[in-house]
Amino acid sequence: MGLFDKFKGRREEDDFDPLHDLTLAKLKVGYYVDYDMKTWEVTGYNRYDYGEGYWGEEWELTSGREKCYLERSEDDEVEWTLSKKIPIGAIEGNITRYIKENEDPPNQIVVKGKTYYLDESGPVHFYQDGKGEGVGLISWTFVDEDDESFVTIEQWDEDEFEASEGIYVEEYQFSNILPGSKSNLA
Repeated sequence: MGLFDKFKGRREEDDFDPLHDLTLAKLKVGYYVDYDMKTWEVTGYNRYDYGEGYWGEEWELTSGREKCYLERSEDDEVEWTLSKKIPIGAIEGNITRYIKENEDPPNQIVVKGKTYYLDESGPVHFYQDGKGEGVGLISWTFVDEDDESFVTIEQWDEDEFEASEGIYVEEYQFSNILPGSKSNLA
């Protein structure tokens, strides 16, 4: 068997092209990426189905004790966001009671003294690890007046709420994407 004969038997999905496969949109659990002068490990992956063929992908990024969520969504164009979970009580007023009584939040909310305005809302299906049966939830996204930051409220069931605060980011702000020793390259 010649030297090149060894490569003929490789499966196509085992081929890893670092110039093509190491992009932000192709992050996998176990990869590393640099952002804001820190190295982050990809520790989770999820998908969101917003309906009408509109999907979002979310990567959980961890650096030390910090955890954030990088999301890629595409409607007319690709949009990247980076968010961190915040306590639902960080939203002024009793937002959970308001939603339970009115089936929706108010059209504007205040978080840490900053006002955010309702931008999008609707049912969403969440797929942990990007597969399996989706879990239904309701999501409301509020944006600030400069359209630079946002707050999302998610209602998972009648009494379970989560909130996150984030910013819009650009792909070029992330660099040095590397597979980790535990990541699956295929």
